[in-house]
Amino acid sequence: MSGNQYLCTRPFASAPVCSWINWYTGLQGHDFLCPVPSDYIMDRFNLTGLETSVPNFNLILEIILDPKFSADDWDKTISSNLVEKLYGLIHARYILTSHGVENMRKKYEKGEFGICPRSNCKGQHTLPVGLSDTWGYFNVKLYCPRCRDVFQPSSRSCLLDGAMFGTNFRHMFFMQLPELHPQPPEEKPLHHSTPIPPESSERMRDGADV
Repeated sequence: MSGNQYLCTRPFASAPVCSWINWYTGLQGHDFLCPVPSDYIMDRFNLTGLETSVPNFNLILEIILDPKFSADDWDKTISSNLVEKLYGLIHARYILTSHGVENMRKKYEKGEFGICPRSNCKGQHTLPVGLSDTWGYFNVKLYCPRCRDVFQPSSRSCLLDGAMFGTNFRHMFFMQLPELHPQPPEEKPLHHSTPIPPESSERMRDGADV
Protein backbone atom coordinates (compact mmCIF):
# COMPACT_ATOMS: atom_id res chain seq x y z
CA MET A 1 0.00 0.00 0.00
CA SER A 2 1.64 3.23 -1.07
CA GLY A 3 1.96 6.20 1.26
CA ASN A 4 -0.35 9.24 1.19
CA GLN A 5 -2.96 7.34 -0.76
CA TYR A 6 -5.92 6.61 1.49
CA LEU A 7 -8.26 8.71 3.56
CA CYS A 8 -9.81 7.74 6.86
CA THR A 9 -12.97 9.61 7.79
CA ARG A 10 -13.00 7.92 11.19
CA PRO A 11 -9.80 7.99 13.28
CA PHE A 12 -8.09 4.62 13.71
CA ALA A 13 -6.41 3.65 16.95
CA SER A 14 -2.66 3.25 16.90
CA ALA A 15 -1.66 -0.39 16.38
CA PRO A 16 1.40 -2.48 15.49
CA VAL A 17 1.98 -3.53 11.89
CA CYS A 18 -0.09 -6.60 10.98
CA SER A 19 -2.55 -7.61 8.31
CA TRP A 20 -5.52 -5.26 7.93
CA ILE A 21 -7.90 -8.16 8.62
CA ASN A 22 -6.27 -9.10 11.92
CA TRP A 23 -6.09 -5.45 12.93
CA TYR A 24 -9.73 -4.77 12.09
CA THR A 25 -11.20 -7.89 13.72
CA GLY A 26 -9.09 -7.22 16.81
CA LEU A 27 -10.58 -3.76 17.43
CA GLN A 28 -12.72 -3.26 20.53
CA GLY A 29 -16.36 -3.95 19.73
CA HIS A 30 -15.52 -6.28 16.85
CA ASP A 31 -15.65 -9.46 18.93
CA PHE A 32 -18.49 -10.92 16.86
CA LEU A 33 -16.34 -10.93 13.71
CA CYS A 34 -13.97 -13.65 12.63
CA PRO A 35 -10.92 -13.13 10.39
CA VAL A 36 -11.73 -14.07 6.79
CA PRO A 37 -8.77 -15.96 5.26
CA SER A 38 -7.03 -14.01 2.53
CA ASP A 39 -7.16 -16.98 0.15
CA TYR A 40 -10.97 -16.92 0.38
CA ILE A 41 -10.97 -13.21 -0.51
CA MET A 42 -8.47 -13.63 -3.34
CA ASP A 43 -10.76 -16.15 -5.04
CA ARG A 44 -12.80 -13.73 -7.16
CA PHE A 45 -15.61 -16.28 -7.49
CA ASN A 46 -16.41 -15.64 -3.80
CA LEU A 47 -16.74 -11.92 -4.50
CA THR A 48 -19.12 -12.20 -7.46
CA GLY A 49 -21.64 -9.36 -7.35
CA LEU A 50 -19.72 -7.29 -4.82
CA GLU A 51 -17.76 -5.33 -7.43
CA THR A 52 -20.47 -2.65 -7.52
CA SER A 53 -21.04 -2.53 -3.76
CA VAL A 54 -18.33 0.13 -3.23
CA PRO A 55 -16.52 2.60 -5.49
CA ASN A 56 -12.83 1.91 -6.16
CA PHE A 57 -13.44 -1.78 -5.53
CA ASN A 58 -9.94 -2.97 -6.45
CA LEU A 59 -8.27 -0.28 -4.37
CA ILE A 60 -10.37 -1.13 -1.32
CA LEU A 61 -9.74 -4.84 -1.81
CA GLU A 62 -6.00 -4.09 -1.84
CA ILE A 63 -6.33 -2.45 1.58
CA ILE A 64 -8.22 -5.42 3.01
CA LEU A 65 -5.55 -7.83 1.73
CA ASP A 66 -2.65 -5.66 2.92
CA PRO A 67 -0.40 -8.01 4.98
CA LYS A 68 1.57 -5.17 6.55
CA PHE A 69 -1.06 -2.65 7.52
CA SER A 70 -0.26 0.03 10.07
CA ALA A 71 -2.99 2.32 11.38
CA ASP A 72 -0.38 5.00 12.03
CA ASP A 73 0.37 5.18 8.30
CA TRP A 74 -3.26 5.33 7.17
CA ASP A 75 -3.53 8.19 4.68
CA LYS A 76 -6.26 10.36 3.30
CA THR A 77 -7.94 9.57 0.04
CA ILE A 78 -10.63 6.96 0.71
CA SER A 79 -13.24 6.52 3.42
CA SER A 80 -12.58 3.79 5.98
CA ASN A 81 -16.34 3.16 6.00
CA LEU A 82 -16.09 1.76 2.46
CA VAL A 83 -13.34 -0.64 3.50
CA GLU A 84 -15.46 -1.73 6.46
CA LYS A 85 -18.48 -2.22 4.21
CA LEU A 86 -16.70 -4.41 1.67
CA TYR A 87 -15.09 -6.53 4.37
CA GLY A 88 -18.43 -6.85 6.15
CA LEU A 89 -20.19 -8.09 3.02
CA ILE A 90 -17.38 -10.59 2.40
CA HIS A 91 -17.62 -11.70 6.03
CA ALA A 92 -21.35 -12.41 5.63
CA ARG A 93 -20.56 -14.78 2.76
CA TYR A 94 -17.63 -16.45 4.47
CA ILE A 95 -19.54 -17.44 7.61
CA LEU A 96 -21.95 -19.43 5.44
CA THR A 97 -19.10 -21.76 4.38
CA SER A 98 -18.12 -24.84 6.38
CA HIS A 99 -14.90 -23.16 7.55
CA GLY A 100 -16.76 -19.98 8.48
CA VAL A 101 -19.40 -21.89 10.42
CA GLU A 102 -16.65 -23.73 12.29
CA ASN A 103 -14.96 -20.45 13.24
CA MET A 104 -18.26 -19.05 14.48
CA ARG A 105 -19.02 -22.29 16.34
CA LYS A 106 -15.94 -21.80 18.50
CA LYS A 107 -17.11 -18.31 19.43
CA TYR A 108 -20.66 -19.55 20.04
CA GLU A 109 -19.59 -22.36 22.37
CA LYS A 110 -17.38 -19.96 24.34
CA GLY A 111 -20.35 -17.60 24.74
CA GLU A 112 -18.53 -14.76 22.99
CA PHE A 113 -21.78 -13.54 21.42
CA GLY A 114 -23.56 -13.29 24.77
CA ILE A 115 -26.48 -15.12 26.37
CA CYS A 116 -30.24 -14.85 26.18
CA PRO A 117 -31.68 -12.46 28.81
CA ARG A 118 -34.78 -14.61 29.35
CA SER A 119 -34.65 -16.59 32.60
CA ASN A 120 -36.43 -19.57 31.03
CA CYS A 121 -33.54 -19.97 28.57
CA LYS A 122 -31.08 -20.55 31.43
CA GLY A 123 -28.06 -18.76 29.97
CA GLN A 124 -28.51 -20.03 26.43
CA HIS A 125 -25.75 -18.82 24.10
CA THR A 126 -26.87 -16.56 21.25
CA LEU A 127 -25.83 -15.94 17.64
CA PRO A 128 -25.33 -12.60 15.84
CA VAL A 129 -27.84 -12.06 13.04
CA GLY A 130 -28.81 -9.41 10.55
CA LEU A 131 -32.37 -8.29 9.92
CA SER A 132 -31.39 -7.31 6.38
CA ASP A 133 -28.75 -8.35 3.86
CA THR A 134 -28.48 -4.74 2.68
CA TRP A 135 -25.82 -2.54 4.25
CA GLY A 136 -26.91 0.39 6.40
CA TYR A 137 -30.43 -0.69 7.37
CA PHE A 138 -30.03 -2.36 10.78
CA ASN A 139 -27.27 -2.95 13.29
CA VAL A 140 -26.49 -6.50 14.38
CA LYS A 141 -28.95 -8.30 16.68
CA LEU A 142 -28.66 -11.44 18.80
CA TYR A 143 -30.77 -14.54 18.15
CA CYS A 144 -31.58 -17.05 20.88
CA PRO A 145 -32.08 -20.51 19.36
CA ARG A 146 -33.96 -21.70 22.45
CA CYS A 147 -36.80 -19.16 22.61
CA ARG A 148 -36.21 -18.03 18.98
CA ASP A 149 -36.40 -14.38 19.93
CA VAL A 150 -34.13 -11.54 18.78
CA PHE A 151 -32.47 -9.07 21.13
CA GLN A 152 -30.28 -5.98 21.11
CA PRO A 153 -26.65 -6.76 22.07
CA SER A 154 -25.51 -5.15 25.29
CA SER A 155 -21.85 -4.95 24.23
CA ARG A 156 -20.12 -2.42 21.97
CA SER A 157 -20.55 -4.93 19.16
CA CYS A 158 -24.10 -3.58 18.81
CA LEU A 159 -22.62 -0.91 16.49
CA LEU A 160 -21.69 -3.46 13.83
CA ASP A 161 -23.86 -3.50 10.72
CA GLY A 162 -26.26 -6.43 10.60
CA ALA A 163 -25.36 -7.10 6.95
CA MET A 164 -21.99 -8.39 8.22
CA PHE A 165 -23.89 -11.51 9.32
CA GLY A 166 -26.94 -11.50 7.07
CA THR A 167 -30.33 -13.11 7.39
CA ASN A 168 -29.31 -16.68 6.50
CA PHE A 169 -26.45 -17.28 8.91
CA ARG A 170 -28.48 -18.72 11.81
CA HIS A 171 -30.22 -21.19 9.48
CA MET A 172 -26.95 -22.35 7.91
CA PHE A 173 -25.29 -22.60 11.34
CA PHE A 174 -27.82 -25.03 12.77
CA MET A 175 -28.23 -26.84 9.46
CA GLN A 176 -24.54 -27.74 9.61
CA LEU A 177 -24.51 -28.20 13.40
CA PRO A 178 -27.94 -29.64 14.31
CA GLU A 179 -26.55 -31.13 17.53
CA LEU A 180 -26.10 -27.60 18.88
CA HIS A 181 -29.75 -26.65 18.42
CA PRO A 182 -31.33 -26.54 21.90
CA GLN A 183 -34.77 -27.68 22.95
CA PRO A 184 -37.41 -24.98 23.48
CA PRO A 185 -37.68 -23.67 27.06
CA GLU A 186 -40.10 -25.35 29.41
CA GLU A 187 -43.24 -23.35 29.94
CA LYS A 188 -43.68 -22.43 33.59
CA PRO A 189 -47.26 -22.83 34.86
CA LEU A 190 -48.87 -19.64 36.11
CA HIS A 191 -49.74 -21.35 39.41
CA HIS A 192 -49.37 -24.75 41.01
CA SER A 193 -52.63 -26.60 41.60
CA THR A 194 -53.67 -30.17 42.32
CA PRO A 195 -55.73 -31.74 39.55
CA ILE A 196 -59.30 -32.52 40.61
CA PRO A 197 -60.11 -36.25 40.34
CA PRO A 198 -62.91 -37.03 37.86
CA GLU A 199 -65.15 -38.47 40.57
CA SER A 200 -64.86 -35.31 42.64
CA SER A 201 -65.85 -33.25 39.62
CA GLU A 202 -68.93 -35.39 39.15
CA ARG A 203 -69.96 -34.95 42.81
CA MET A 204 -69.49 -31.19 42.48
CA ARG A 205 -71.75 -31.12 39.43
CA ASP A 206 -74.36 -33.33 41.16
CA GLY A 207 -74.37 -31.00 44.16
CA ALA A 208 -74.87 -27.99 41.93
CA ASP A 209 -77.94 -29.60 40.38
CA VAL A 210 -79.66 -30.10 43.71
